[in-house]
Amino acid sequence: MQALKSSFTLGLIEAGCDEAGRGCLAGPVVAAAVILPEQWDSGLNDSKQLSEKQRERLYPEIKSHALAWGIGVVSHLEIDEINILNASFLAMHRAIDQLKVRPDQLLIDGNRFNPYQGIPHQCVIKGDSIYKSIAAASILAKTFRDSYMKELHLDHPEYSWNKNKGYPTSAHREAIKEHGVSPHHRLSFQLLPKQFELKFD
Repeated sequence: MQALKSSFTLGLIEAGCDEAGRGCLAGPVVAAAVILPEQWDSGLNDSKQLSEKQRERLYPEIKSHALAWGIGVVSHLEIDEINILNASFLAMHRAIDQLKVRPDQLLIDGNRFNPYQGIPHQCVIKGDSIYKSIAAASILAKTFRDSYMKELHLDHPEYSWNKNKGYPTSAHREAIKEHGVSPHHRLSFQLLPKQFELKFD
């Protein structure tokens, strides 16, 4: 595995930002912002390249070693109101709001971002596989969101959110077809192919 880059450039304090759950049919979109010490690593990588057990091990380590970290949540209702792209930006803004250290620059995973309070930002495609701080943010965001979806699963086991975390798997879509829409589904999303009718509880 190629070593990830440190997030410090010419003495600037840089915060890495990433989100999780953008493509899901249910639940919130969650983002994290992380400022790491320059030398700390501890096996960081893009969260999608790590196992759930590896992410759960790194989650408290990142929070313990980070100079600052924050997590932002945007609900499914807000997603339906402002659309998923704007909701992803808002989640990142809410995560940055939580930072106890104001960064000089933001490193954003992806190719688009709404500016935040005059702080310069750089968008980095696949940034979670390039920069440590973005990788750390991806781990915090995904682990937090996965845990949240497991809690929702306890009230709605028919959708198997403990396994699919709200993503559009075939089993998830079959459950929607059989049981209808839960209070946590994103109604602005195409939950089923158009030939099927949805039941609303």
